[in-house]
Amino acid sequence: MDFRDNWRVILLVVFLVVSTFALFSPGVGGDGGGDGAAVETTSDGPTNLQFGLELSGGTRIRAPINGLTAEDVDVPRGTGPATVEGRVAGNLSGVDASDVTARLASAQNETTTVEVFADNVTEDEFERALQQAGYDYETVRSGVTEQTRNTVVRILRDKISKAGLSGGRVQQVETADGENFVVIEMPNTNRTEVEDLVTERGKVQVVATFPAQNQSGNDTKYRREPLLSQGDFSSIGSAEESQGIGPNVPVVLNDEAAQNFSNAMRTFGFATEGVGQCRWRTNPEDPGYCLYTVVDGEVVYAANMGERLAQTFRQEKFTESPSFVMSTTNMSEARELQIHLNAGALPASLDMEQGTSYFLAPSLAEEFKLYSLITGLVAVAAVSISVFLRYGDPRVAAPMLVTALSEVVILLGFAAAIQLPLDLSHIAGFIAVIGTGVDDLIIIADEVMSEGDVNSSRVFQSRFRKAFWVIGAAAATTIIAMSPLAVLSLGDLQGFAIVTILGVLIGVLITRPAYGDILRSLMTSK
Repeated sequence: MDFRDNWRVILLVVFLVVSTFALFSPGVGGDGGGDGAAVETTSDGPTNLQFGLELSGGTRIRAPINGLTAEDVDVPRGTGPATVEGRVAGNLSGVDASDVTARLASAQNETTTVEVFADNVTEDEFERALQQAGYDYETVRSGVTEQTRNTVVRILRDKISKAGLSGGRVQQVETADGENFVVIEMPNTNRTEVEDLVTERGKVQVVATFPAQNQSGNDTKYRREPLLSQGDFSSIGSAEESQGIGPNVPVVLNDEAAQNFSNAMRTFGFATEGVGQCRWRTNPEDPGYCLYTVVDGEVVYAANMGERLAQTFRQEKFTESPSFVMSTTNMSEARELQIHLNAGALPASLDMEQGTSYFLAPSLAEEFKLYSLITGLVAVAAVSISVFLRYGDPRVAAPMLVTALSEVVILLGFAAAIQLPLDLSHIAGFIAVIGTGVDDLIIIADEVMSEGDVNSSRVFQSRFRKAFWVIGAAAATTIIAMSPLAVLSLGDLQGFAIVTILGVLIGVLITRPAYGDILRSLMTSK
């Protein structure tokens, strides 16, 4: 074979070999690509192909983020974000500073914005809180900033990864009217498990509860002091069940947090009279000295101060080895606590009242997979019969079918290499690629054979170039028409458009020229 005359065929063979390797070789694949795919995926069957929600079953959640944003806020120079957050939160009932985020104007932020993430705050209440704090603003709107959305997506991906759930995707989508949603897709996972994981903020605190000093009267008054949160831990162990302790998560504090924690334990009496004095389970109204593990405002465990740990506080040796365990009532809570500690707290929760969720049973997804395969085989059979009836010449028809199917193999290899989770929209794109590919090959064959058999390579090339201009223009039209669907977040239409565009590019750059070389070799003698 003359390499110079048949390099397009050789290029097609190379792409087919690489695609086959990507499809079947163990360990091939990326980490999910850049369309919002989260973390790890697992292959299904003998190939490396990944299947999305519609072909494997699972749960999809689509919801906006709870929050209000004040834009172009006038904050006096020299005022820090913490000051703004504290003042605004102080004017809102049931809101603390961690529920407010201020981003001052800088090189990254064109204007100053203030966000509040409590779902019980109305726009009017937020506006009054800003006015009472002395901050003028341009507008107050529903929704959060892009930075907050990016943070929510990142943390949700981390939560899914830490939970050991494979094949999950988390991404942002924007509707045509400017609304922003977070979409979570979790194959092979039930709805309750996903909702529990991603709809809670996962805000973890260690809160000290103890009798207040200088009391009068018979009723004991208690103070609650938040001591630790996610950012205070330098190391977080795996959830375990220890004898005598029960389900727990071992943690190690960073240096600053360890010193502050040690000082608080001595100051609040936990290292002396508070040792072993937590009565929360038997008498929650008069709990004594308790260290609460609080997740999203709910106490999941109340711990006693043990004598051994208290001694390290009294001797001021706790900072030398600042480790302890955070206990829970069961292993499920312990695992959830570990996930929240590792991934961090969401700045805002998802608004499920304004969102949607559904669960697709794996058995139904298997039927979709079977029907997709049958549809693809029927499409190939229909095309094969039509082509052979049209030409009746195996020299024209057989290479046409092989070349058209080569496009599908290359596309599947690409999907396996980047671990693209295939859904019904992608399958529709593959079928469309088969149809448009054969259309273009028919144009080439008809143009080449328009004036009877051709024996001269020079005449063949002239006719082929004429046909290629036609299919090139058609390909450009298809790409231009599909580009908005591929760019905009329009759900399933996006997957269909991306596969179609890739198929057209592969056809114009690789398979159509290769078919021309094959046809030339078979149809010409000089």
